[in-house]
Amino acid sequence: MLAFKKLAGLASAAAMGAALLASPALAVDKLTAVHAFPPFLVYTKTFLAMVEDINKRGEGVVEITVRGGPEAIGMFQQPAAVRDGVVDIVHTPGSFYGKNVPEIDAMVASRVTPMEARANGGAAIMDAAHRKRFNVTHLGWIDGGVNFHIFMDEEPKFDDNGILDLTGVKLRDNPIYHAFFEALNATTASMPATEVYAALEKGVVDSAAWTEIGLMQLKWDEFMKYRVDPEFYNTDLGVIMNLDSWNGLSDASKEIISQTVIDWEAKSYSDRQQDRVTDANELQRRGMKFIEHAPGAAEAYVQIAEDAAWARMKERVGDDPVYGELRKHYAGE
Repeated sequence: MLAFKKLAGLASAAAMGAALLASPALAVDKLTAVHAFPPFLVYTKTFLAMVEDINKRGEGVVEITVRGGPEAIGMFQQPAAVRDGVVDIVHTPGSFYGKNVPEIDAMVASRVTPMEARANGGAAIMDAAHRKRFNVTHLGWIDGGVNFHIFMDEEPKFDDNGILDLTGVKLRDNPIYHAFFEALNATTASMPATEVYAALEKGVVDSAAWTEIGLMQLKWDEFMKYRVDPEFYNTDLGVIMNLDSWNGLSDASKEIISQTVIDWEAKSYSDRQQDRVTDANELQRRGMKFIEHAPGAAEAYVQIAEDAAWARMKERVGDDPVYGELRKHYAGE
């Protein structure tokens, strides 16, 4: 009888071991992503490098597959796609969905860096707004610290107050600076960045705003020979993730993604500061002229831009106290 029990015990242990060996390993969290801009742009390169870093750190835990850019899902359709769960992650300017999450204008008019916004609690407020209004979590603000300029094919004109006069200028528009251009009484045409080169070539537009870096990658400098200074606004490039997808991740996956994005906020900010200098020098070497506002007019010009962004947010959020909170955290007020 003892021998029988011993054999039965051994058989049971063997069966348990076989079952453990046969059971699958913990499933890897698999996610999909798209990006708003073409892969040759510096901003997309940052995102793709960050995804590669997440996949490396998260090997066996979490894996992100990039489905492509605007050729996969139109750049202006991507925010709705991540909200609705068509894709898990999107790298996009917040202004592309600003009507849905008006709080994004705090990043547009920000006077703090992404790292400062995270440290002072601004990033948490921004994330909460995204969760409440758009069924996504705002993972981070990458490639921050880059501003915008208006680039023109003809020498800019200024009004009696010394502020840029855009009367008669055919200006390409975009959601991030539409409110500013309206304040300057500009005539605009909205179109994706991928269509601007052809529009410049055909004379549909003759001017456009863009960031301090990347203009040459788009080849818009073939047409535009003047840059209006000073710079205004900030890039509002963020990484947003469908909230249901986020909630479905393991704690380990959440930690890997969160920490990697935080690390890249600082890394990309630092990297882009050198690019600002390099691109400015190269544009001037190619013959572009930088046209300055007079000192007093320069401050007024930037103030018009900032006021337009904050006013747009105020109009959209109404009496929501989030407006004052974001002004405190992003504008230092």
